[in-house]
Amino acid sequence: MNPIYCGMPTTIFEEMSALARATGAINLGQGFPEEDGFPEVRRAAAEALVSRSNQYPPMAGLPELREAVATHYAAHQGLTIPPSDILVTSGATEAIAASLLALIAPGDEVILIQPLYDAYLPLVLRAGGVPKLVTMEPPKWSLPRAALRAAIGPRTRLLLLNNPVNPLGKALDEEELSFLGQLCIAHDIVAICDEVWEHVVFDGRRHLPLIGMEGMAERTVKIGSAGKIFSLTGWKVGFVLASPALLDPIARAHQFLTFTTPPALQIGVAAGLAKPPAEFAAMRAGYQRSRDRLGGALAGGGYAVLPSEGTYFLTIDLAASGIDESDTDFCARIVRDHSVAAIPLSAFYSENAPRTFVRLCFAKKDATLDDAAERLIAARNARS
Repeated sequence: MNPIYCGMPTTIFEEMSALARATGAINLGQGFPEEDGFPEVRRAAAEALVSRSNQYPPMAGLPELREAVATHYAAHQGLTIPPSDILVTSGATEAIAASLLALIAPGDEVILIQPLYDAYLPLVLRAGGVPKLVTMEPPKWSLPRAALRAAIGPRTRLLLLNNPVNPLGKALDEEELSFLGQLCIAHDIVAICDEVWEHVVFDGRRHLPLIGMEGMAERTVKIGSAGKIFSLTGWKVGFVLASPALLDPIARAHQFLTFTTPPALQIGVAAGLAKPPAEFAAMRAGYQRSRDRLGGALAGGGYAVLPSEGTYFLTIDLAASGIDESDTDFCARIVRDHSVAAIPLSAFYSENAPRTFVRLCFAKKDATLDDAAERLIAARNARS
C-alpha cells in the first residue's frame, strides 16, 4: 500500500460527524450549512437533468459554465480572465489535487501555512513534493513573514495559500497579499490559491484575489468552489483559473482524476453565477448574523471568542475561557456529555500544534445555534 495513505486515520471531520450522527449531537464540527441554499440554482440543475444531455461534457467543462465563471469574476473581483483559461473540476479538493500533481516535480519544495486544510499535506507528499511548514500564531494569526522568507530555498516552487483561512476565519488584507506577491515574484514561485470562501466574508470586507495583484497573473492558480458560493457543499463543483502555461498541465492531471463533472450541476452553477450581487450580499449578511448570534451567546456565557472575518467558522480559546482542558479532550467531552460536536484546532497542524483552540461551524439555523450555545455554556460551567 502507498505509505502516505495506508496509516492515515479517518479525517477528524468525518469522525466527529459520525459521532454526531450516532449520538444525535448537534454538529458544529463539519463545515456544511444546515439548510440548502439558492433554490433557483437547484431548480436549474434539476431541469437540466431531465431536459439536457447527461453524457460526457467536455473535459474542461461546459462552455456556458466557463463563460459564466469568467463573467462572474469580472463583475465581483475585477478580473479579466478568458473562458479558455478556466477549468471546471469535481470540487475544489480535486482542483487542488490536480494542481499539485501537475506542478510539482519530485523534490520540489512547497510552502504550507499552518493551520491548514487537512488535504494539503498528503497531496503534496503524494505528488513528490517536500513540505516547508510555517505557522500563524494566535490570537491575531498574523502572516509569519520572517518564517516565510526563511522557508524559501533553491528548490522552492510553490506556495499553497488558503484565503480566507479555514479554520481561522482570517481574511488576508491587501498589504499581506502584496507581501506574498512580491515574495513569489522575487523567488519565481507559483502560488496555488484556495479561495473557496471568497464570497463568505464579513463586516463589509471585499475578497482580494492574489491573481489580481500586480505581476501575479502568470504565476497564480486561483481555485473556487460553487459548493461554498451557493451553500451546496455536496455538489462538488469547482473551478481553476490560471494562465495557459499553468492550466494546460493541470487539465492533463484533471483528465485522469475525474475527467469531468456532472453536466446538470454545471448548468445549475452557471445559472447561479449570473445572479445579481445583492443576492450574494444577502447570503453573506445571513451568515454574519449567525456568526454574531453564536459568538455573542458564547461570549456572554464566559467563552473567549476570536474574531471571524470570513468562512462558516469561529474559534474559541479554551485557556482564555477558564477551561483547563486540551482541545481534543474538550471536544470528546462535549460530544459525549453535552451532545455537541466540534473540531479541535490541533487537527489542522502537522507539527507544533497549540492545544487550546476549538473550531465551531455557525452555518446553522437560529434554534440550532441557541441550543448549541446553551449546551456549550453548560460544558464550560462544568469544568471552569
